[in-house]
Amino acid sequence: MKRTWAVLHDRNARLYLTGVLVSGFGTSALWLVSGVWVKDLTGSDGLAALCMLALWVPTLAGPLLGPIADRVRRKPLLIGTDLLLAALLPVLLTERVPVVLAVLLVYGAVGVVHDAAESALVAGAVAPALLGEFNGLRMAITEGMKLVAPLAGAGLYTLCGGPAVALLDATTFVLAALLHRGLRVREDGPEPSRRTPFVEGARHIGAHPALRPLILAGGTTMLCAGFNGALLYAVIDGLGHSPAYAGALYAVQGAGSVAVGLVSGPALRRLGGRRFAAYGIALTAVAAGLRAIPSDPLALACSAAVGAGLPCVLIAAFTAVQRETPDALLGRTVATANTLVYAPNVLGLAAGAALVEPVGQRPLSAVLGVLWLLAAVPLLQRPDSAERTASRSPSDANPA
Repeated sequence: MKRTWAVLHDRNARLYLTGVLVSGFGTSALWLVSGVWVKDLTGSDGLAALCMLALWVPTLAGPLLGPIADRVRRKPLLIGTDLLLAALLPVLLTERVPVVLAVLLVYGAVGVVHDAAESALVAGAVAPALLGEFNGLRMAITEGMKLVAPLAGAGLYTLCGGPAVALLDATTFVLAALLHRGLRVREDGPEPSRRTPFVEGARHIGAHPALRPLILAGGTTMLCAGFNGALLYAVIDGLGHSPAYAGALYAVQGAGSVAVGLVSGPALRRLGGRRFAAYGIALTAVAAGLRAIPSDPLALACSAAVGAGLPCVLIAAFTAVQRETPDALLGRTVATANTLVYAPNVLGLAAGAALVEPVGQRPLSAVLGVLWLLAAVPLLQRPDSAERTASRSPSDANPA
């Protein structure tokens, strides 16, 4: 807890986390409302689903967008992306569906650059020993906003309509820009790189013995998480509840994520990144498998366990990226890692949706739990030896 308090007493960390709190509230509110808004405007479920796709799909371009955070100064970039989104969101007041989808697509793309710049700047502004606590607190705040903001956004939408939510989100980005302006960081001028953006981030991750297994485990975990998410409403049907019961399961899962975010710093130090991630994966896998048993108390407990276990590999992986990546390479490596970790989620969702009806939720949950558990095994093995690490070319870990 001492280091957690140290994070909260660090001026830069405090400003960052407050910015995450403010902008995360607006973003979480908009993510829910955008689909409802388009559904009300058109009556189309397909167009409503496209809202989430438009926000998510720019993640696939992470290796191409991430280098922006390495080629310009990151603090001005962070402030600029905040202000760009604040200026863009009022366009939604036109309430035209093509405009809404276009704005959401740009929103997602700017978000990729924003996340890369933020993670890279944090790595230099926060003491390395405090990064685990910082990322854990960031996770706790993000998940906490997912519990509060959608309800607030839905209430504001009901009272005032979609334009009010768009203006709320724009206001949060203005506030975030003011917070980021107060950061005290010293940045050297960025050095141009000769390599292609994709190769630099991907090569660094692939060649690094600490990053490679964590990013692979993160991608596998999100693949399984997507599959598990696709089974949710079948789980609820098996319990005999209406689809609205998903709200209770999501709330319990979010509470688990907030809890693990608060203790992740000490856990990372005591266990190390690999074991912390492995234990989190194991907990999540067991919980996903136990969903094959129809029981209300067990379903709630499993949701809490999934919420607690799932963030472990994410916190471990992205903390390792911040600690183990040269500054000049950090923006593109963060963005590439985001793509490698989060892109499999949609494949898992698609696979789960395709199989849940012909196969059934219970056997799928049981098999998923076993397969997911196997993802933890490589992390419990000994890491590559120093000799193997040293044999790799230094150019694999540094930009040309």
